Amino acid sequence: MSITAATVDPGLLDLPWDLPLDLWPDETIAALPKGISRHLVRFVHLSGYVAAVKETSEELARSEYDMLRTLQRMDVPCVDPLAVITNRVGTEGEFLQPVLVTRHLRFSLPYRALYSQTLRPDTATRLVDALAVLLVRLHIIGFFWGDVSLSNTLFRRDAGSFAAYLVDAETGKLYPGGLSNGQRENDLEIARVNIAGELLDLEAGGRLDENADPVAVSDGIVAQYRMLWKELTGTEQFAASERWRINDRVERLNDLGFDIEELAIKTAEGGTQVRIQPKVVDAGHHQRRLLRLTGIDAGENQARRLLNDLDAYRARNGRDELDEEMVAHEWVSKVFEPVVRAIPRELRGRLEPAEVFHQLLEHRWFMAQQQERSISLPEATTAYVNDVLRHRRDERLLINPPTTSIPVLDGSEDLAEPVADDDVVEDWRANV
Repeated sequence: MSITAATVDPGLLDLPWDLPLDLWPDETIAALPKGISRHLVRFVHLSGYVAAVKETSEELARSEYDMLRTLQRMDVPCVDPLAVITNRVGTEGEFLQPVLVTRHLRFSLPYRALYSQTLRPDTATRLVDALAVLLVRLHIIGFFWGDVSLSNTLFRRDAGSFAAYLVDAETGKLYPGGLSNGQRENDLEIARVNIAGELLDLEAGGRLDENADPVAVSDGIVAQYRMLWKELTGTEQFAASERWRINDRVERLNDLGFDIEELAIKTAEGGTQVRIQPKVVDAGHHQRRLLRLTGIDAGENQARRLLNDLDAYRARNGRDELDEEMVAHEWVSKVFEPVVRAIPRELRGRLEPAEVFHQLLEHRWFMAQQQERSISLPEATTAYVNDVLRHRRDERLLINPPTTSIPVLDGSEDLAEPVADDDVVEDWRANV
């Protein structure tokens, strides 16, 4: 057996590589919801985390492993490639297929497992919008996917939205000189057709809301993609007296989650017109700022929401004159971390901490609207945990059954556990 990996996890050696993947024992398999795949895929326990093992050909496994590593270096949202394993031999000396091993993305789900009953129209639209953002990011770096679909994507909740991650790069190819319009349009048409087919499949199985139109939703990726592509790469021309529109363009791009590394600004003949065009763009403006200030690794929308709360904390407590990093450290220790600690241990796997904090802020706003008064963060946390978080399904790693619907609490569970130790809450109340 041969293992190709940047860093070999010793736990790989303990897996039953002498057995075909479909015969691996139950104690090795992690029960996780799976998307549709042309290859046999199994989730397995490995050194404290879960990995996905896919049987394929040696050529495809090595090609996809190298491509995923390249995309990671370019900060593209995708799964983490761990190893390629070849020269597998069975117990009776028979040849076994090579495999690609990737790390499972925590708190992510395939689109078919996002809702236990039906996929609502607004949710289907948000999934397609997230996929459009991912496709634009890939095309900007010159990556032709070739098999764009919901099935080849994992989704993580991102402050009321979804963030899309590339899972299958088997058909992908990177063009350093960039993609032609024809290549981009080809990928876009593949996406439109595949998404329509996937949603029609859900409709046939009774898992798509009757008000949702699969074709209309799939057409939405075309409109969303074109809007994003024009905003990110389009040329804008205006009078020299309207130079404020340069900052306006930059802010719009930042709101979409993109940074501008360079702007090409040209003055037209006569000096009366200014033309701007983003030359190099990259995603993750808020994500990187939050990570730099606080060390919190969150989705782009989550990061934007957390930074808004950080800025509000700074203004509310008269910290405008202090160093930004100092205020961020104070906010983490006095606001963010107490929220995380106040979540009962048995509920901490329901959502990742950044998403919990975002939803808590939303819940506090709704409480304030309903009760027409200011709601403290500790009070909102107690209400959020008891009224919302306890009723959510667990989005940690193990979800049963692995290929059917995700269980939803039916209201019969005991919801009487305390939110947190009294001492922890009292210490927090004194700080917030």
